[in-house]
Amino acid sequence: MLIIYLSVLLVLALCLQLCGQPLKLHWLHKTLLILTALVVAAAFTGLEIKWAEEWRSAHISLQATGPFLHIAVVGGMTILAWPLASFIYCTYNTGLKVVLLLMYSALMIALYLAPLGIASPCIMEENQLPPKPALVGHRGAPMLAPENTLMSLHKAVDCDVQVFETDVMVSADGVPFLMHDEELTRTTNVQAVFPERAALNSTAFNWTDLQQLDAGSWFLERKPFPTVQSLSAGDRDQATKQRIPSLEEVLEAIKQSSISIMFDLRPENHSDYQTFVNATLEVILQSGIPLQQVLWLPDGFRKQVRQQAPGIQQVYGRKRLHNEMEPLLHVNLPYQDMSFEEIRQYRQDNISVNLYVVNQPWLFSVLWCSGVTSVTTNACQVLKEMKHPIWLLPSSTYLMIWIVVDCTSFLAILWAFLLMKKCSRRRQPAESETDVLLTKINSLMQQ
Repeated sequence: MLIIYLSVLLVLALCLQLCGQPLKLHWLHKTLLILTALVVAAAFTGLEIKWAEEWRSAHISLQATGPFLHIAVVGGMTILAWPLASFIYCTYNTGLKVVLLLMYSALMIALYLAPLGIASPCIMEENQLPPKPALVGHRGAPMLAPENTLMSLHKAVDCDVQVFETDVMVSADGVPFLMHDEELTRTTNVQAVFPERAALNSTAFNWTDLQQLDAGSWFLERKPFPTVQSLSAGDRDQATKQRIPSLEEVLEAIKQSSISIMFDLRPENHSDYQTFVNATLEVILQSGIPLQQVLWLPDGFRKQVRQQAPGIQQVYGRKRLHNEMEPLLHVNLPYQDMSFEEIRQYRQDNISVNLYVVNQPWLFSVLWCSGVTSVTTNACQVLKEMKHPIWLLPSSTYLMIWIVVDCTSFLAILWAFLLMKKCSRRRQPAESETDVLLTKINSLMQQ
């Protein structure tokens, strides 16, 4: 509300300036202006503290909006030509006039040429658009069901995901199960069932204890996503019945749905990590699932995994090295870590690129245009419905828009300065006559 108020006040100030009227702000307006500045500064400070890593997404955001921001900024600077021209023709300070005109001219030239530096992946011909990226369900479909549960897996299958991404831990008695957090407190009712052991690592519980926990009610109580409120009565009832699934149960469900599974094995720094790897491999091999449907993310003991199960697809959480010893066929990285030039290069080299976590359609559109192979998402139900990137501009069309916008802006600025020059000439005789009249009145009063 404060920003809307400030915007209206700025428009009013611009109108008064164009009409040659003084801007006499009431003390209340001045107070609110200072308050707005403080609120905006506090908001950005808070964002910097809470979501500092999101600044890494700024360059991708500019790629998505750059062509449209350019048009908006050129339009705003063009409107600014009116008060600037009015000031130029009203002031008598020649030095200030020259400085302002040079600064404004340099800025406008830079803006007119800015598209030369705008590199947006969605500026391309329709026939150059890469295939739509495949969807990887982040812990299933966590906006529609409790994460890392069989319900979440089934919802992800309904969303046409090609890969179910999850996290595996191994219980104290050697049973691999699905869980992301090292503690059970966030996604289960462990504090109610085992209050004395609630703070223990998830791997400290045996499988019998883990089966007693409710892994779904928290989803309805805490509502991690707004979509929870729109769940049907049947889905709500099903969510309350969810339990922690074993890896064996999940592999059986995946065999029936013919999608793939990609997982991390946690915690990586555990002293029994090699035992966890052996237990997980044993379950995979005994399940009878085609090994090409298993995507292995953990870096620990990767050589051993290759030897025991050579059919498992190895996925790396890093970029390729210059002296790569093994062929790198699949990478899994945060979307902020790869430029669209790198994505296109990997695509040309037949390296599969999966980026995470992508929920917004605009971000999905940019990565689609870049040629990414797949994205890990929480919002599979949203991205599933996208048949085309949000926008796609042929380079010839963008060139035409660029030329038209720049020419229109230049003509508008030229017209503003000519109009203000003409208006200033009309005011000068009137001002001179007023000065003469005031001088005569002053002389008569003195007599």
